[in-house]
Amino acid sequence: MIAYETRLGKIVLSEQYLSKLIGNEVISCFGVVGMVPSSSKQFVFNKFSKEEKVETGIKVIGNTDSISVELHIVVSYGMNISAIAESITEKVTYVVKEATGIKVDKVIVKIDDIKE
Repeated sequence: MIAYETRLGKIVLSEQYLSKLIGNEVISCFGVVGMVPSSSKQFVFNKFSKEEKVETGIKVIGNTDSISVELHIVVSYGMNISAIAESITEKVTYVVKEATGIKVDKVIVKIDDIKE
């Protein structure tokens, strides 16, 4: 959870909010098929849930100054992986800065699977 004071009051951003914000951007990137659970908690939750959650496979670490994001994704076969990773990095950095004002230090994109 990231919390900071402004002149209007206290702002609290949960990790779930950031994960959903980032997840929506990642899923919309060309070549990304889906997300892979990054923790055992996410894996168990996905087994019992009928729908795939957008925040699956996303880990956010940081504070009000900057955050680091780790993503676990599935890509389409035959796609340029470095182009996909670069596109994801640019989109995530932009959307987080626009929506929250928090700088993204690092985006780690891990390709866990390739689908045809």
